[in-house]
Amino acid sequence: MNSTNRHILVLCTGNSARSQMAEGWFRHLGGSTVTVASAGTAPRPAVHPLAIEAMREVGIDISAHWPKLVQDVMDTPYDYVVTVCDHARDTCPVLPGTHQSLHWGFDDPAADETDGAMLTFRRVR
Repeated sequence: MNSTNRHILVLCTGNSARSQMAEGWFRHLGGSTVTVASAGTAPRPAVHPLAIEAMREVGIDISAHWPKLVQDVMDTPYDYVVTVCDHARDTCPVLPGTHQSLHWGFDDPAADETDGAMLTFRRVR
């Protein structure tokens, strides 16, 4: 890790779609200049398969990602904590260290159980 490396934590409720896709984007765009983690306040058992597919369509592989509880990633001092849903913003625990908090709210694509769900994942992606 070099001195310009930034640590980013992306939070949502289930850590199965929005935050996983954001983690994938941060890793892809930031390369070796960022260390990224994502977590949830109430993580689901697995990353949503449509999130994996939506990211695969743009050449980003998140198939090895898994949902994590926010308390399990609190040992790292983050430069940025990004919440991607209102619930995570409102219930985020106090994290150690000094960081900038950002909120980029997105609709939960995992809540779309219609035939057009993939379109919702693509829009959020």
